[in-house]
Amino acid sequence: MQARSGDLISDDPSSRLSELGIVLPAPPAPLGAYVESSDTGNLLFLSGTLPVVNGKLAIAGRLGANLSVKEGQEAARIASLNALAAAKQHRGDLDRLKKLVKLTVLIATTEQFADHAAVADGASDLFVQIFGRETGHVRLVYGVQSLPIGAPVIVDTVFEIEVPPYSISKPQH
Repeated sequence: MQARSGDLISDDPSSRLSELGIVLPAPPAPLGAYVESSDTGNLLFLSGTLPVVNGKLAIAGRLGANLSVKEGQEAARIASLNALAAAKQHRGDLDRLKKLVKLTVLIATTEQFADHAAVADGASDLFVQIFGRETGHVRLVYGVQSLPIGAPVIVDTVFEIEVPPYSISKPQH
């Protein structure tokens, strides 16, 4: 249950998703010779995720040409849900994500398009709902000429993850 936008009662991401009535999609599959996720230390890096639903691009086009800001926001939201699905697949449990550290949103735009921040809010707003406003995240947003398979956005994320404590065992003789 939500008191105000970004102020949630539950402490863990999976409960927050349930409160919001959100079911994560199947995790995305790589489109090339790479993996979807890689962790080191307490950071989880995800490959850029697209607004794909059931293996098909849900929204295609370019902002400022044939897509509105609202459609761009929805594409960013869908791509963010795919990022969460990939993180869950990698970690085995979404609740092992502590927070979103960095969000980068690439947007396919015309030269005249200037509402990049508004489109990226489709991703940021979802992450605030899930992780809370107090955790915050840094963000980089920029427009590009084109993106893979005609996607209007790519969402690139870095999460802080809970690292299990190391166990020190005695050498056996």
